[in-house]
Amino acid sequence: MKAALVKALGILLMLSAVALALSQAPDRPVTSLVARWAPPPSDFVDVKGQIVHLRDEGPRDDPLPVVLLHGTSSSLHTWEGWVRALKSQRRVITLDLPGFGLTGPFSGEYPPDDYRGDTYARFVLDLLDSLHVQRFVIGGNSLGGEIAWRIAFMARDRVAQLILVDAGGLAVTPGSVPLGWRIARIPGLGRIFEHVLPRALVAQGLVEVYGHPDRVTPALVDRYYELTLREGNRRALVQRLRQADPGADAARIPTLRLPTLILWGGRDHLIAPAAGREFQRLIPGSRLVVFDDLGHVPQEEDPVRTVQPAREFLGLH
Repeated sequence: MKAALVKALGILLMLSAVALALSQAPDRPVTSLVARWAPPPSDFVDVKGQIVHLRDEGPRDDPLPVVLLHGTSSSLHTWEGWVRALKSQRRVITLDLPGFGLTGPFSGEYPPDDYRGDTYARFVLDLLDSLHVQRFVIGGNSLGGEIAWRIAFMARDRVAQLILVDAGGLAVTPGSVPLGWRIARIPGLGRIFEHVLPRALVAQGLVEVYGHPDRVTPALVDRYYELTLREGNRRALVQRLRQADPGADAARIPTLRLPTLILWGGRDHLIAPAAGREFQRLIPGSRLVVFDDLGHVPQEEDPVRTVQPAREFLGLH
């Protein structure tokens, strides 16, 4: 019995070692990813020493550009469907936030390893200053939504309208957190996460946040997987997840006094629709639209349907 147990344990350890070896995924230099993930109209700009991947599309004479921010582990690509629907009439600026996509970790004049909400908000304002954008509409999904309302608080005279899509920042308990994020938060395992990334883990995370798992395609998994491997991104993700403090500055939200559209996926298991109703309660005059069958990234899962209330909100027909 003991010999059989030892043998079984040895086989298990051997299989674990093989699985770990097969899952090894070293960082990839940004230059190896640009050709696939930054075709025109992508551009790279220098903001206080931080090189930023962005897209600036639509009429340059638009007096109120629409700025859209992605969520944790995502990239500017999450807004591609919305941009297609808006850019014929509005200037639309999307970007990879530091620590994600092709922008990579904070550098230059920004303190390394500081991925708190206000730091991100100040960075986005610096970027808009560099583009000579004074007044704008700000929108965001998840982490991007939290950054958006922080910007609306910090730069009240510059923000004309606010769009929150399954936004973060409230003191809510997540219903279901992707396994990869849970692993990244565990002391010790976070370091392993910087060198090992099973593609299946990325696929599982996308299935968790989509309302329709069948819409998670191999091409979608490829994008999230490869951009996560951009050098420094996994370490930055670990830092961001550990620094997140939902609800810490939520007292700012009721002070917002600007036109606000709130969109939510009814099948969002990460930030439940109750959070959308709470944002609506806290922001006077705001409007809430819930898409019952969509998940945490409704703008990506069904851009054609979800952009319609945004178009109406922006006065487009």
